[in-house]
Amino acid sequence: MKNKIWHVIGLMSGTSLDGIDLVFVKFTKDQAYSFEILKKESINYSEKWKNTLFDAFNYSGEELTKLDVDYGEFLAQKINNFIDKNSITNVDFIASHGHTIFHQPHLNYTLQIGSGAVISAETKLKVICDFRIQDIALGGQGAPLVPIGDKLLFDKYDFCLNLGGFANISYDNGKREAFDICPVNIVMNLYTRKIDLEFDDKGVIASGGKVHTNLLNELNNLSFYNDNKPKSLGYEFIIDTIIPLIDKYKLTINDVLRTFVEHVAFQIAEIINSKIINKNEKVLVTGGGAFNNFLVERIAHYSNCELEIPEKDIINFKEAIIFAFLGVLKDQNEVNCLKSVTGAKKDHSSGVVFEI
Repeated sequence: MKNKIWHVIGLMSGTSLDGIDLVFVKFTKDQAYSFEILKKESINYSEKWKNTLFDAFNYSGEELTKLDVDYGEFLAQKINNFIDKNSITNVDFIASHGHTIFHQPHLNYTLQIGSGAVISAETKLKVICDFRIQDIALGGQGAPLVPIGDKLLFDKYDFCLNLGGFANISYDNGKREAFDICPVNIVMNLYTRKIDLEFDDKGVIASGGKVHTNLLNELNNLSFYNDNKPKSLGYEFIIDTIIPLIDKYKLTINDVLRTFVEHVAFQIAEIINSKIINKNEKVLVTGGGAFNNFLVERIAHYSNCELEIPEKDIINFKEAIIFAFLGVLKDQNEVNCLKSVTGAKKDHSSGVVFEI
């Protein structure tokens, strides 16, 4: 079979508000898919954008409609700068995740802002976006979407663990299974910002705190952890459940972070340990939390298999790479959303396409 090649810009904004990840990736399909990162960039949000996206949860419908356009213009500007700076000329299309404001699959809706129509108009390029909405319409969770990339691009690993705003895991159990495990950076970064730090670098602050046993027990006993899969988490869970639970104890930031790290490590290891077949199995760890040495140490303490931290580019850009790949699959009308993962009625090819 003749190779087929795509050159795609992938765009990802995570729930932890740490910024935008941009990648220019070459995908090749021979007997299987492979990829090569050609250019990449992480762009931090300004305080204004960070506050806007944080507050958007409380916006009116009209304000969100305007923000969708404004944020699309912002993303388009960053993409155009990225293209110009790197002298990129051969883009087949842009694949954009957008930024999640609402995610309530049990109520049949989700919202990722960053208008694909605006991005397409401003960049004069084809854009594939809104990867979640069709899955929810088909009865699925609309998340996680990364597992198709884990299956086709990172298949040498037994588990793919992402430590982003939320922790999610993907593995093959006769069929690809995946789900959100627990919140991670989205919670910890909320507390570090109270002391004017964007995040707990390498977990140093948490490592200096003490585990609060009562809080830890309450966190571990939340009903979400007993829910049947498929399941996913949204910002609503943080605001309605996690923050009130933590704040009622009036702990120091050190003790909050220490306790929450223990909670995260325990929940992740519980899942891994329940699925491993032998101790030689490998877990690929990516996302911003992979740089949190203390968190990774605590996960390793509880788990029974090898944790592998890959090269920095894979840690930082894996999700952006995979959303670019979701665009490739959509472009070929191939399945990019798995019912075994999301609980949808069927496997399908998800995404909305805008072309100039």
